Amino acid sequence: MLTEKCNFNEIYEEYKNLVLKIAYMYSEDYVAAEDIMQDTFLNLYKEIDEKPHPNVKAWLCTTAKYLAINYKKQAARREVKEVSVVEIMDPDGNDFEVNRESTEEEYFGELIEKERYNLHERIFSHLVEKNPKWYEAIMLVCVQGYLQVDAAKKMNMSEDAFYGMLHRARTWIKKNYGVEYDELNRF
Repeated sequence: MLTEKCNFNEIYEEYKNLVLKIAYMYSEDYVAAEDIMQDTFLNLYKEIDEKPHPNVKAWLCTTAKYLAINYKKQAARREVKEVSVVEIMDPDGNDFEVNRESTEEEYFGELIEKERYNLHERIFSHLVEKNPKWYEAIMLVCVQGYLQVDAAKKMNMSEDAFYGMLHRARTWIKKNYGVEYDELNRF
């Protein structure tokens, strides 16, 4: 549990490369990944006194992942807008824009993204309460991108035991959040 700012430097040194790797993996942009890494640690630094995190590594990885995903989506939107906005000049000198994403679509897209983020946060927080080993397995494989074989070794488990535990964790998530997750991903 992290409660003192003096631990921040140790945490930064220990996890900066992992956070950078995750940010790059999801953003596919090294410069953006560096910014995302800084934002992730800045968010942690701001929250240290207010809200201690029982699993700092998982929090850092999850935060970096979602910041990178949001960055990539925003970059894609900017790119689509730049390409799809066609300016037509009428004879009187007035500008018109066509094929522009509506403000309403943009608003609902952001709203759905926030709901998706909140759902993931709820899933992870309930999963860690239900079974910390399941949480660790899901974080290693699904968030940090470890191969299942490597994750089993990291958790000092046989591969068969790890596969079974991972299957039980995924089944629990699907049972408890499957409908809600499917509903959000319809759009």
